[in-house]
Amino acid sequence: MSRGPRAEGVRRDWGREEEGASILHVDMDAFFASVELARRPHLRGRPVIVGGSERSVVLAATYEARAFGVHSAMPMAVAKRMCPQAIVIPPDHRAYYDVSHSVMAVLHDITSLVEQVSVDEAFLDVAGARRRLGPPTRIAAQIRERVRDQHGITCSVGIAANKFVAKLASGHAKPDGVLLIPRTATVDFLRALPVGALWGVGERTAANLERWGIRTVAELADSDVRTVQQAVGKTAGAHLYDLAWGRDPRPVSPSRDEKSVGAEETFDVDIHDLRQVESKLLDLADRCAGRLRAQQLMARTVAIKIRTSDFRTLNRSRTLPQPTDVAREMYLAARELLAGVDLAGLPVRLVGVRAEGLLAVEQVVQQPTLEESVTGQAEAQRQAELVMDQVRERFGRAAIGSGTRTVGRHAGGGAVAARHVSSKSADPSGRERPDIAQDSDQRRGPGPGGRGQNEQGVDGPGPGGRGRDEQGVDGPGRDEPRSDRRLPDGPVGSGQSRSASARNGGRPDRAAGERGSAGGERGTGGPVGDRTGSDRGLAPERLARDLPKRYRLNSGGGPRRDEA
Repeated sequence: MSRGPRAEGVRRDWGREEEGASILHVDMDAFFASVELARRPHLRGRPVIVGGSERSVVLAATYEARAFGVHSAMPMAVAKRMCPQAIVIPPDHRAYYDVSHSVMAVLHDITSLVEQVSVDEAFLDVAGARRRLGPPTRIAAQIRERVRDQHGITCSVGIAANKFVAKLASGHAKPDGVLLIPRTATVDFLRALPVGALWGVGERTAANLERWGIRTVAELADSDVRTVQQAVGKTAGAHLYDLAWGRDPRPVSPSRDEKSVGAEETFDVDIHDLRQVESKLLDLADRCAGRLRAQQLMARTVAIKIRTSDFRTLNRSRTLPQPTDVAREMYLAARELLAGVDLAGLPVRLVGVRAEGLLAVEQVVQQPTLEESVTGQAEAQRQAELVMDQVRERFGRAAIGSGTRTVGRHAGGGAVAARHVSSKSADPSGRERPDIAQDSDQRRGPGPGGRGQNEQGVDGPGPGGRGRDEQGVDGPGRDEPRSDRRLPDGPVGSGQSRSASARNGGRPDRAAGERGSAGGERGTGGPVGDRTGSDRGLAPERLARDLPKRYRLNSGGGPRRDEA
């Protein structure tokens, strides 16, 4: 949705001549809010805001809420003060993208020349569809009717000779309207607009132009181009001068390459502890890397965005030695960038990670270093993250997450963890939450000759002593995965666990107890969501090897059927 200023006195009828006006700009009306109203018809006619907590921003607002001054990108706290009676609905991005995909399918039924510029707007070139479907106004009516019938939402359509004027026309057609700007009326339409309506004119540029006495598009068009260039710069001045005369030669381009992939998040409270910020960087880098792999892309540059409590925004970026789609490599670069940011002692309000300089995977030639060639660690890490993608595809994103060697007091060298420490799992003082402590402390084994706790928190001795397994049966500690098949109930034998008994035919396994004790002394990483204590802190090589077997995943990128 365009937030550029509109002239209230601009008329809605500029003529009926459609020859040469074959560019359509389709823009959904208050898209997120309209999708929510279609799901909740009883809220129609009431002020509705789509957004998160008070520390987030407004994603969309109905026209009833906009009458109170609420608009998108406004802080939620300000929006609630301006319209306290508004109904706030948390966003459902999956529903919005599903509707967006269906709307874009309707547009592709009209013509193949569709350029989607955001989730709720697109350009169409219908010059080749006029013989089949009729003039542009009839095509616009057909699009609006199909969108309304299929999804119960409305859209506005601007029709003009080029993309720039078509977008302005759709903004003036809102809500739920069509505005045709004939080719011959283009300049007259533009001259009635404020200079802020031009693409690229924000508050600062408008202020620079105003110092030169330029407040409207008409005044800019009547000025000498050199005057405009002195006000805003040579390149920008020439561009704005062309737009003021309705010149925009850009065609509708169906293939729109991704320029960057990013993710950011606002904390519930301002964060002083940089360890929590680093943990959130890990989560955001994981999300970015997953999107890169899903789109078969790699990034050459990693950038971070930091916003402090005084709303100062800091951006830092770094070009990597080689393009990557691995979350760990992106996280390490982002963490180093964070270390170089001067926060002036202020807490962090928002953090973001962005991957830039995108390349298709088939265009990238990987040249491993000598160390990577010898250890194979980099490729093992990538394979581990590919396995994580398969687990998430089958069980959901929350089933498995990234972990680091430095997270947690007893963190091991694991590549993944089902529950890793983040800003949500640590309080502002930096102390671990009880559920995190349970994963790391209560499940670690004892040191040699000492006492520890098994998975149920029951005390157990060191090697050579006795303990209890997860069933409450006496036996030594162990660090081996137990069989998926359950053994019959009943005593197993003195001085052994069920898993040790299963391996030794009922005989005690002293080595297993020693292995469990030693493993307890050195600690483990976070769990990967399976049954065994040994799965906590899996190395990338072991994860890539064992997890597909455990979850019945294939190596070709997708889940397979369970065997009968």
